[in-house]
Amino acid sequence: MNDVTPDTLFRTVDLIGVVANSLLGGAVARGRGYDMIGFLFLAISSALGGGIMRDVMLSIGFPVALTDPFYLTGAIAGAVIAYFIVLDDKFSRVLLSVADVLALGCWSATGASKALAAGLGWVPAIFIGVLTAVGGGVLRDVMTNQEPSVFGGQPVYATLSIFSSIAMVVLQSNGLYAWGMGLAIALAGVLGLLARWQNWQLPGAATLVLPRPSLSGRRRPAWLRRRRADEDED
Repeated sequence: MNDVTPDTLFRTVDLIGVVANSLLGGAVARGRGYDMIGFLFLAISSALGGGIMRDVMLSIGFPVALTDPFYLTGAIAGAVIAYFIVLDDKFSRVLLSVADVLALGCWSATGASKALAAGLGWVPAIFIGVLTAVGGGVLRDVMTNQEPSVFGGQPVYATLSIFSSIAMVVLQSNGLYAWGMGLAIALAGVLGLLARWQNWQLPGAATLVLPRPSLSGRRRPAWLRRRRADEDED
């Protein structure tokens, strides 16, 4: 791993996430019956949305998706593949699931890594990692008038990104950049597939019922009972 420069590793992992999420966006476009323009818009937004959000929030120049031609090329390639190939059989669904968790791990790692490199602390870096990972998917869901899946009702997703981002932050801070990338992607991949297989979900909102104080005669405070007794004597 030490033979690969950090910049090369970062770019490679980032581009893997771009192509993977572009395929996912294209698959959604096919399910919606969109034409080629719809495929391109949805796939590109899904593929580049999270990274653009990351770069805009970090304010370190133009988003890399707009300055590196390989990003837009990768997003278009994923859209074209999804346009011409029907990804609806069992094998394709497994492939898309793998692509989904792969993209999640890749972008969690690159988002957290870039935030650390920009001088942010651990907690903001983890937040940027999660935003990078789920941003494109949220944008895709909003564009298709769907409730973002990260809000619940689906197997855990953003939670996996938190774990991956934490792994990246901890290892990169200790000089283990390449290992951080690998572990972040592996965590998202393994735990993500297990979450879908076992349907792991976070619990919904809890309902806490607080006891209400009773002011019946037997339970009135002593001072209130004395006051009422004095009023009765008067």
